[in-house]
Amino acid sequence: MINRIRDIRKQKGMTLADLAEACDPPTTPQTVGRLETGMRNLSLKWMERIAAALDVEADMLVRSERAGHPQIVAKLAKDGPEALSRTRDAILSTDLGGDGALMVLDVDYPHGEYRPGDQLWLRQLDPENAGRAINRDVLVPKKGGRFAFGRLIDRRGELLGILPPGQGQKQDVIKDAPWIAVAEMLVRTL
Repeated sequence: MINRIRDIRKQKGMTLADLAEACDPPTTPQTVGRLETGMRNLSLKWMERIAAALDVEADMLVRSERAGHPQIVAKLAKDGPEALSRTRDAILSTDLGGDGALMVLDVDYPHGEYRPGDQLWLRQLDPENAGRAINRDVLVPKKGGRFAFGRLIDRRGELLGILPPGQGQKQDVIKDAPWIAVAEMLVRTL
């Protein structure tokens, strides 16, 4: 089995020291480095500690040597595509996300930057944490089984202000929303 600790850690923007400190109980950056490189055995106990510190499922830390996995092979820089010195696993942002349930909004008609065929993956968020979603696209349930979708532009207590993506549309004001789903990833076929 190949472990993916380094790839996940780097995609989360963490250093060895950050990850070591996030472990419960904390460990040393050297220990994390040895686990990443395979110089130290990645036991089930270590998998659970590292996964909790990275906020991912433990099974994400390993993959079969036989199973193919999408690889990041280049980056598009200012002067064009550049090869990476070493390929690394591509990890979906939805795998790196938080605790809220995932849901998908299927786009059938163009709205703002969204095109027919797009899928917008969203993660459910408690309305008390709506401040984290300001200026992000959200899906919010309304009364009668309907939804509001657009940019969350305001939060005042129990009221949420949502600006729909189309031109000339009025702001939706939602009161007492049971949840908010925040856009996390756009899937678009080419």
